[in-house]
Amino acid sequence: MGLKRRQRVEPEFSLAAMIDVIFLLLMFFMLTSNFVTPNALNLQLPSSTSKSMASPSLSVSVKADGTFYIDRQNIDKLKLEAALRSRLKAENKDPKTLTMTVAADKAATVEDVVFILDIANRLKVKTILATNPADQ
Repeated sequence: MGLKRRQRVEPEFSLAAMIDVIFLLLMFFMLTSNFVTPNALNLQLPSSTSKSMASPSLSVSVKADGTFYIDRQNIDKLKLEAALRSRLKAENKDPKTLTMTVAADKAATVEDVVFILDIANRLKVKTILATNPADQ
């Protein structure tokens, strides 16, 4: 009886297909990461909170009900930018050297605060966001 020996098949694994898939995934994530940019304000945070700052030349505040104030004078939201422009022209200085304090009520909406910061950005004025100190 002539029995034939079974030949063992050695399993082979090719990494070429897996490398191609990994390369395509890498390219996909690299290309899509360039399109994901946060739409945020470029804020310069202070390095130390104990540092005292010069007195600001202009103060803008917003209450919880959406009323805006420039140096404690009530002003309409639509007239805020024009009023700030006239105040800056009255100062007769370079707007880049002036500092504006933004004081927001704790219950004020973020949209109102960003509205003020956006106006300050268009006017090229440095801003300080004033907050209440944390309770200890």
